[in-house]
Amino acid sequence: MTLSVPLTREHFERLDRDDPLSACRARFDLPEGEIYLDGNSLGAMPAHVPARIEKVLKEEWAHGLIRSWNDADWYPAPQRTGAKIAKLIGAQAHEVIVADSTSINLFKVLVAATRMQPGRKVILAEKGNFPTDVYIAAGVAELTGCELRCVEPDEVLDALNDSVAILSLTQVNFKSGRRYDMAAITARAHEVGALVVWDLCHSAGAMPIELNGANADFAVGCGYKYLNGGPGAPAFVFVAERHIAHVRQPLTGWHGHAKPFDFTHEYAPHPTIDRMLVGTAPQLGVLALEAALEVFEGVDMQVLRKKSVALCDLFIQLCDEQLLGLGVELRTPRDAEQRGSQVSLAHAEAYPVMQALIARGVVGDFRAPDILRFGFTPLYTRYVDVWDSVEALREILHSAEWNRPEFIARKSVT
Repeated sequence: MTLSVPLTREHFERLDRDDPLSACRARFDLPEGEIYLDGNSLGAMPAHVPARIEKVLKEEWAHGLIRSWNDADWYPAPQRTGAKIAKLIGAQAHEVIVADSTSINLFKVLVAATRMQPGRKVILAEKGNFPTDVYIAAGVAELTGCELRCVEPDEVLDALNDSVAILSLTQVNFKSGRRYDMAAITARAHEVGALVVWDLCHSAGAMPIELNGANADFAVGCGYKYLNGGPGAPAFVFVAERHIAHVRQPLTGWHGHAKPFDFTHEYAPHPTIDRMLVGTAPQLGVLALEAALEVFEGVDMQVLRKKSVALCDLFIQLCDEQLLGLGVELRTPRDAEQRGSQVSLAHAEAYPVMQALIARGVVGDFRAPDILRFGFTPLYTRYVDVWDSVEALREILHSAEWNRPEFIARKSVT
C-alpha cells in the first residue's frame, strides 16, 4: 500500500473502523495496553479456550475418567482437529491429522517420502531454513543413506534434477518472512520426479494456502503460532490422498495400526491418514487446539490476507519514513507476493532494542544475529498498532533507550 500523503495516526484509526475483521479481536484474551506482534512465535489465547479446558479437566477427566475417550469423544479429536486445519490449508479433511510435533512429523514424512523414491539419494533443502528442519533432514539422510544438499533460496529451482528424491522447504522463512511460490516450485519438482515436503509453520492460519491446488505431496506445521493452539500445541501433517496408501512412515506406533485395539503382534498400517499417528495423543493439547481453531469460523482467508498485506505494507512504509538514519535495514521483501505475514528489520543492537520495545508493551521477538521480527495476525492486530509500534521503535532508537543493562542482558528464550 503506497500513499502519496504523509501518514497520520488518524488514518490508521479510520482503517480500523472500516476493517471487516475488527470484530474478531474480541475472540481473543489480549492484555490491556499491550501491542502483540509475536503471533508468528506464539499465538494469542482465544478467549473461549479456558472454559473448554476447564470442562475437560473438571468434568471429562475428573469425573468421566477413562470413559471420556468414548463418552466425551476424545478419541477422534486428532482427526476432527485435522479436518478444521484442512479448511485453512486447501486440503481435504481426510488428508490432515493432528499428531506429535512438527519435528517428529517432518521426520516421519521425510523417511516415508524417501522410501517412495528408490534409486534417488538426494534430499534438497534450503540454506537459512529453520534449524530443526535442517537437523531432521540431516538425520534422515544419515539413516537412509541419502545426501542432504542445501542451497540458497534463489538456487532451489536450478538445483532440481533427476537425482533429487525429496525437496524440503518452508513456505515462509522464519527469519526473513520470504515466501516461496508453492505451485511453481511443486510443479518444477514434479517435472524432475521429485516429491515435495512443505513446512507451513509460518503460513498456516496467516494466509490462504492451496495444497491441493498446488498438487502438493506432503506438508507439516505447528499448532501454536497463527493457529493459536497454545505453547507446545500439537502439530499437523498432510499427505495428499494419492499418496496415503503408499506411505510407510517409520514410527509404527499402535495408534497408526489398522486395528489398534486388536492388540495384534504384527503391525498393519491404517488405510487412512491415521497411519501417520504414533502413540496416544496429548489430549489436553489437542482439545485446546481444536477449540482454538473456532476463531477462524466465518473468516474469509482472502479477506484475512488482504488485511495482512495492508498491515505489513503500512509498517514498512512507516519504517521508511520514521526510522531513516537510525541504523535499521529491511530484511523482508517489499513485494507482498514474496512475503508472509511478518516484517523483519535488521539492527546491530537488535536484541536490546527488542527488549526495550517489550518493556514499552510492544511485543515482537529477536532472531540471531540481528533481526527484529514483527508478526502481524490479522484476526487481532489493529492498524493503529502498526502506527504505535513504529513510533515506539523510533523513540527507542533515537534516544538509545535500549542501551541499559536490563535490556542488554540475554534471557534464555529470545
